[in-house]
Amino acid sequence: MIDQKLALVPHQPGCYLMKDKNGIIIYVGKSKNLKNRLSSYFKSSHTGKTAMLVRDIVDFEYILTSSELEALLLEINLIKKHDPKYNILLRDDKTYPYIEITNEKVFRLLVVRNPNIKKSKNTKLFGPFPNVTAARKVVDMINRIYPLRKCHTYEKKECLYYHIHECLGYCTKQVDDETMKTMRNEIVSFLNGNHAILTNKLKNLMEESSSKLQFEKALEYKELLDYITVTLERQKVELDDNLDRDIIGYYTEKNYLSMQILFIRGGKLLDHSSALFPMIDTLEEEITTYISKFYDKHKMKPNEVLVPDIVNKNMLSEAFDLKFVTPIRGKKKQMLNLATENAKNYFNEQFTFMIQDEEKTMGAIKTLEKLLHIDTISRIELFDNSNLFGDFNVSGMVVFIDGKPAKNEYRKFKITKNINDDYGTMREVIYRRYFRVLKDHLAPPNLIIVDGGIGQLNATREVLSSLNLNIPTVGLKKNEKHNTSELVGLHPIQVIPVDKKSSLFLLLTKMQDEMHNFTINYHRQIRSKGALASILDNIEGIGETRKNKLLKKYKTISKMKEASIEELKEILPEEVSIHFKEILNSMK
Repeated sequence: MIDQKLALVPHQPGCYLMKDKNGIIIYVGKSKNLKNRLSSYFKSSHTGKTAMLVRDIVDFEYILTSSELEALLLEINLIKKHDPKYNILLRDDKTYPYIEITNEKVFRLLVVRNPNIKKSKNTKLFGPFPNVTAARKVVDMINRIYPLRKCHTYEKKECLYYHIHECLGYCTKQVDDETMKTMRNEIVSFLNGNHAILTNKLKNLMEESSSKLQFEKALEYKELLDYITVTLERQKVELDDNLDRDIIGYYTEKNYLSMQILFIRGGKLLDHSSALFPMIDTLEEEITTYISKFYDKHKMKPNEVLVPDIVNKNMLSEAFDLKFVTPIRGKKKQMLNLATENAKNYFNEQFTFMIQDEEKTMGAIKTLEKLLHIDTISRIELFDNSNLFGDFNVSGMVVFIDGKPAKNEYRKFKITKNINDDYGTMREVIYRRYFRVLKDHLAPPNLIIVDGGIGQLNATREVLSSLNLNIPTVGLKKNEKHNTSELVGLHPIQVIPVDKKSSLFLLLTKMQDEMHNFTINYHRQIRSKGALASILDNIEGIGETRKNKLLKKYKTISKMKEASIEELKEILPEEVSIHFKEILNSMK
């Protein structure tokens, strides 16, 4: 069948979708020549992940496009839509923090992730920063030097920051526009790379404190000065134009690809992003896909991206409205070489560990397949229940693919019956999950694991049988020390001990911990909302409609405590708002 379909594929650009025996899309790729690319999968020998992919392919589809650019954009959307198993290798879940100067008359300095570019078009954004700690340290430093507004809402009297001279008391004082404008311009200048403006200010403050014999304060300013001159100044690079740049290098060996992106912001090398993964497609396609997914996700764009010559710069520039450049000589070429060197170093550091981890994980999977007499275990779905004396019943499902967590496939279930019935909870969750699998033609797991013994196992099997599904299911039991000790196996019911020194034991423990933590965290969220709902039920003037509006807007008690009476009045009458605020303030 595949040979017949291959004969009909044209030599045109487009996307292809590989399917497994269940008709599930397991890989999406693109090519400027579909005929040649698809033929290479089935008429060449492969190793590693590509060999695993080809082994699982039973059928394929393709979509012709008018250009390679159109194929690139289509590929991005198809991967988002289908989330194929083998494209999981290119997921980049890391988000980078930015510093935002808010667009308010009395502006604030915030650390934000995934800023909404449209909503933030009138604000100032700076970054990305190496991590949230580094971003907060910069914000804290600026807040100590400039008396900025710290609070989210205005209060009726000055707070501690006013009394220690780190705020101008914006809640009760009128501050002239010129003062605010001067502070804003100086902060923007500093965040754009002009460190002299803050170093000079710190030197003056240090000298002033010293002359007043305030030596502790002077020491604080000296430490801040050292942070700027030692830490931030070292990040300067040789390019003197202060443009924001990303510099992308790569290194490949043993059919693995190491990617490195250096972030230069305001003339400083702020951070880097590293990735190492096995190649399935051609080198050019793998690099292009990685770059495309990165800039599709991270909306803050630099002025320029330096890339190796192997990528199609014109196509990427058109796709993302970015300037992609391959330097040939000079300082930019040196920076590109630096990114490449970093990619090679990352490969040398991580490759051995990655291979060892993969061997342990796949060895554990093979042991599990042998113990349970299952040919292939790739996708495992695990379930756990949580409640508090029969209240706030929830369940969680975590997913492991090839022994690694697939976090965006995790699911939460709020149970309809609020009674302490663990078996009933398991029946409801399993039915809801696998009815959905059947209805929406989702990928079924090779194995289901439930947290518990024979009771939970039987409840699960009853539901699967009623849905005419034959999915292997086992239970995970813990010993008296609450450690994973054995599997409750397949028909006939049998207990399978797990060697505590084995890779399988470590993998099952990791799965059980992940399952338990995910479910417990969800249970805490529901419990918090439930406690808040109970409080609202007992306040005069707050009915069902107002309660739902408050829960939707604030979600937690702490966020309601932060809200001002003026903000509460958007939902509640003034008298009810004042009464409600008094109740909140009385709560510890």
